[in-house]
Amino acid sequence: MIRLYEEGVYLVNGSEVIPESEAAKIEAICKKKVTKEEASQGTMAYGILKAHNTSDNMDQLKLKFDSMTSHDITYVGIIQTARASGMKEFPLPYVLTNCHNSLCAVGGTINEDDHKFALSAAHKYGGVYVPTNMANIHSYNREMMAAGGKMILGSDSHTRYGALGTMAVGEGGGELAKQLVKRTYDFARPGVIAVYLTGKPRPGIGPHDVALSICGAVYKNGYVKNKVMEFVGPGIEGLSMEFRNAVDVMTTETTCWSSIWVTDEKTREYYAVHGRPEDYKKMEPEPVAYYDGCVYFDLDTLESTIAMPMHPSNTYTIHELVENAEDILHEIETEANKQIKGAKMELMSKWHDGGIWVDQGEIAGCAGGTYDNICAAADILRGQSCGNGVFTLSIYPGSMPAYSELVKNGRVADLVTAGVVMRECFCGPCFGAGDCPANGEFSIRHTTRNFPNREGSKPGEGQMSAVALMDARSIAATAANGGRLTAATDLDVTYSTPEYHFDQGIYEKRVYNGWTRPEHEAELKFGPNIKDWPEMPALTDDLLVKVCSYITDPVTTTDELIPSGETSSFRSNPERLSEFALSRRDPGYVGRSKEMRRIDRDREAGKELPEEIMGVYQALTRAGIANDPKNTDIGSTIFANMPGDGSAREQAASCQRVMGASANFARQYATKRYRSNCINWGMVPFLVENPEVFELGDYIFVPGVRNAVLENKESFSAFAVKPDGTVTEFSVSTGMLTEPERQIIADGCLINYYRSSQES
Repeated sequence: MIRLYEEGVYLVNGSEVIPESEAAKIEAICKKKVTKEEASQGTMAYGILKAHNTSDNMDQLKLKFDSMTSHDITYVGIIQTARASGMKEFPLPYVLTNCHNSLCAVGGTINEDDHKFALSAAHKYGGVYVPTNMANIHSYNREMMAAGGKMILGSDSHTRYGALGTMAVGEGGGELAKQLVKRTYDFARPGVIAVYLTGKPRPGIGPHDVALSICGAVYKNGYVKNKVMEFVGPGIEGLSMEFRNAVDVMTTETTCWSSIWVTDEKTREYYAVHGRPEDYKKMEPEPVAYYDGCVYFDLDTLESTIAMPMHPSNTYTIHELVENAEDILHEIETEANKQIKGAKMELMSKWHDGGIWVDQGEIAGCAGGTYDNICAAADILRGQSCGNGVFTLSIYPGSMPAYSELVKNGRVADLVTAGVVMRECFCGPCFGAGDCPANGEFSIRHTTRNFPNREGSKPGEGQMSAVALMDARSIAATAANGGRLTAATDLDVTYSTPEYHFDQGIYEKRVYNGWTRPEHEAELKFGPNIKDWPEMPALTDDLLVKVCSYITDPVTTTDELIPSGETSSFRSNPERLSEFALSRRDPGYVGRSKEMRRIDRDREAGKELPEEIMGVYQALTRAGIANDPKNTDIGSTIFANMPGDGSAREQAASCQRVMGASANFARQYATKRYRSNCINWGMVPFLVENPEVFELGDYIFVPGVRNAVLENKESFSAFAVKPDGTVTEFSVSTGMLTEPERQIIADGCLINYYRSSQES
């Protein structure tokens, strides 16, 4: 049972939840009066944020982090941005892992060129370099970097180490570049939601069952959006650390900002096993703590759960799905095909012979590839067979130390003799670059996401498969049942998790740690695909943009804005990567946007504006709206109802910017991460309540936009211009902007902002 409180709550002595409407009870229990303001400072989140805030205002935070981490889809762009902004060395520990662009079969040498760039950067600037396939980004940071009461910033959205007492945040690369040039992460203090766990999962229930159930309860209603999820309650005690870690990493899919958990003796033991006992810190709320809401979760009631396409929140119990297969499969198939452009998802054929039949299973990454999960899968499959039919199962361990221990204790032998394929440490199955299923197949995965295209589909090219998320235990149960969808709770299995022995020597032999030892004379190694960022224009007094994509889906994911998968090969080449912008959602976007970029470059060169643009200005003049065509930035824009759900990748914004975009228009932004990415790349993050006044191909003129941004005006006027010359006024805003954010937009991007700061 999951219950969402409709009001704030007080947590008393870490165990009793009291609704805000019953606050009078607190004085009787505590024998003293506690104000709401005092109690709001009693959360674990408040204490950590206060310790990392460099300003004297706890409502407007200016945070400095203890360490940072990036992988090989993001670190080149971040380092290039910081270099261009004046960075001379890494001012804090910066871990560069190589777990995304590990496969070098696509794109020639360019993936490995990026890795060599990162190693040279670790030498030059004093970083930590984790070689290819040694560990997934989050596995390494759990094992080696997390510490109680600390904060870690990562350029991967699943940067979450809350179960270890570390508040971790996944952001776009611009925010990491700010830390590298010794600036701060500026953010209004987030609300805090208690996740109160009670009870204990029964055998066969795993962390993904918990995580997916929470996602299903809070995602669509925005209950925890941009807030901190603070895990408390007696149910935590019954969960192993790896169980907690695997739940914690999935909090990203709720759209929360970060997470933090109560720590205990199991947490202390985790740090001790990993050779870092000094990094343990007891984390718990004050005797009275106030929360903005509460997710009350009785783990006793939990059933094996599945998240069907195309989101981790699209949840059912496995029994519910099987019992109502025809109706649910038809509904999911229909809804998915409303959104997909091109090939269609086909699920109805998977229901036959009294069951739902699956083609592929994957247990992988920071969520699935944990030691405990793989041991549980081995317990289920020991002496069994995956069969020699269509169904296949691959397992990707999270780190080489974990893999080594699984080899030593025989769990790998149990799995491979059952027909499982053991893979390397690689994040590919999470973003569509590893074990892509065939067209029309149905894949079940203990990974983080099942967004469109995350399994490698290209609907526009006639390729479409489907992914559901499940716990490793139910995936193994399905494998033991020949591919027939099966809940692990239906099996009678004795689970055993052998004692874990961490071999740090595996890292010591291969990981380069240059922290505090920068080699300033070392040269960076540039492959031919590694390019500098192009120049970005500053914001002019007025702005004219053409609507080059108009998306009416309820939510638009980062993957739709810039696809994952094979495009990652070009992550270090801004121009080439930008050619993929919106390519799977709106293939015509790039051509439309490039045309606007060409027009603006011609304008800057003093060339005459084309007839269509002059027609727009003439329409504005007829409507009595002053304009200055020669001195007005001309760009492209997109509209989406709620863009930016999912990945932290800054390329979702930077690719639009490279293609000539000057703004985004949205009813709201799905995450702070994406809005920050837009700002850091100089795109105005407009909010609009009535987007019906414009459509694809229309122009939008925003007079006085530079002044409106710099003054952070609450709202101001924009004008939609139709092809027939009709002009319609409407209101826009940018939401609250910090002072640095205003100047970044005005300067044209983060790089320009720092460059101008140095010059002044």
